[in-house]
Amino acid sequence: MADVLFRVDLNKPMEEQETPGHNRWHPDIPATVSVNPGTEFRMECKDWTDGQIQNNDDPSDIRDVNLHRVHVLSGPVWVNGAEPGDLLVVDILDIGTFAESQWGFNGIFAKQNGGGFLTDHYPDAAKSIWDFHGIYATSRHIPGVKFAGILHPGLIGTAPSHALLDKWNKREKELVAKNPDRVPGLANLPSPDSAVLGSLKGEKFNRIAREAARTVPPREHGGNCDIKNLSKGTRIYFPVFVDGAKLSLGDLHFSQGDGEISFCGGIEMAGWVDLHVDLIKGGMAKYNIIENPVFKPGPVDPHYSEFLVFEGISVHETTGEQHYLDAHIAYRRACLNAIDYLKTTMGLTGEQAYMLLSTAPVEGRISGIVDVPNACCTLWIPTSIFDRDILPS
Repeated sequence: MADVLFRVDLNKPMEEQETPGHNRWHPDIPATVSVNPGTEFRMECKDWTDGQIQNNDDPSDIRDVNLHRVHVLSGPVWVNGAEPGDLLVVDILDIGTFAESQWGFNGIFAKQNGGGFLTDHYPDAAKSIWDFHGIYATSRHIPGVKFAGILHPGLIGTAPSHALLDKWNKREKELVAKNPDRVPGLANLPSPDSAVLGSLKGEKFNRIAREAARTVPPREHGGNCDIKNLSKGTRIYFPVFVDGAKLSLGDLHFSQGDGEISFCGGIEMAGWVDLHVDLIKGGMAKYNIIENPVFKPGPVDPHYSEFLVFEGISVHETTGEQHYLDAHIAYRRACLNAIDYLKTTMGLTGEQAYMLLSTAPVEGRISGIVDVPNACCTLWIPTSIFDRDILPS
């Protein structure tokens, strides 16, 4: 077993941990531990909400979740010798659950508090609890399905430089200014509310809390990419923007569908990740990996071979308005078509089907992006996850 370099107590919030992590991005958040290139180590992680969601049938905790608290991250890890311009090579060696926490959760956030991909269709909060049985997951809230998970960190990334942080904040403020009253908002701007910044205190804490970027979206450094196939055996090449790289991770998922469409999102869980790190000196320029990481997924993947595929096109589902090669609308239409089908064939509610698409290992694809005016996006559902034949007959 790899040495545990970051430990968590599931009964304590992140700021009360023996070594606190963080829930914002900022280059001045201090590292919690340092490692040499070539080191293997374990990082323990709380679930992304910092323990706000309980294993029960009441969705009020999803409805009332404090989104200023998310995501709580383990780290940062200082990698000795890492300098701006290098590539940080991170291998995900293993991922697991805690013996005392063999469950996870998924939910639909209320439109007034976070929303999601289909929030205009499903504006109210809902919750599903998932139990783990080795590599499989089942839910008392979505009967009739069982599937193998692809455990992965939804969020992993290096710290931004001051210049990169300023770029993020400028462009996201400009976006919000276009429609500042939109619900949900167009972006989540810096906010000191519920900020956790490692060991920082006093005025330095206050300054960084005002400046630090929220962890909600993916950005140039990696971050909240939610790529379901970044599981055991994956190698990631991260651009390094600050000395030490300052690697952090969290938001572990037992399973997830492509797109994580309900926002609360895959099967969210607490757990641990074993990592190996190395450096490619000057690798950003050498390989022209300048602004975003490059991923080499590992060989771990459930062997689903038969799918039912739902198509969507760039025509708005409510207004009937034609859009030009709009993949966002096309994928939404594919998801809505799948939900309608599952309501009929499985007897699920729309909310149950929505959460299922966000948790099961469904595959989302841009199948056509050149045939004007309609992009074609497809949603592939493995048929063997169901306890009955769902094909038309």
